[in-house]
Amino acid sequence: MGEVPSFWGELDGAAGPTPCRTSVGERWGKQVELFLSTYVNKVDRKGRVSVPATFRSTLTNNRYPNLLIAFPSIRLPTIECTGSDRMEEMQERIETLEQFSDEHENLSLLFAEAQPLTIDGEGRVIVPEALKAHAHIGGEVAFVGLGASFQLWDPAAYAEHRAMVRERAARQGTTLPPRRTTGGRQAS
Repeated sequence: MGEVPSFWGELDGAAGPTPCRTSVGERWGKQVELFLSTYVNKVDRKGRVSVPATFRSTLTNNRYPNLLIAFPSIRLPTIECTGSDRMEEMQERIETLEQFSDEHENLSLLFAEAQPLTIDGEGRVIVPEALKAHAHIGGEVAFVGLGASFQLWDPAAYAEHRAMVRERAARQGTTLPPRRTTGGRQAS
């Protein structure tokens, strides 16, 4: 195997980028670190899967550092995951909606279906069968970093989804929005 760049490290037995320990700013008054990259890990015979070291590192900044919250996506055959602090932020945002509105009810379903998953001493979690069924997860899980959250996918389904999103982004000419303005001037 070729030489690994010095900024890469050993992660769960595979070479990959070293953990992102740089705070990327504030969200709702809290410092935020990002879930970056994509990793595929095997599900063992007891149903456990190792959470990538970089993701565990990001979770350590939460009030409950050994806990991830998982719930079925309302749009895709995937499992949405985040830390406890982001779930609290989501709850605060949902509470700004009219309590008996369809939108409030739709989004509150996230909490009804959410499962707290405790990371064991070996860095593993057990994904509940109902969540695995929703995402069609079998012997392997793709951990897909999305910045403030991440998703768990069946690796083949994620490969198809990634290709579709890349094609759509190219067709639509997707670009990042400009930075917010500060003091009437656009930030560079």
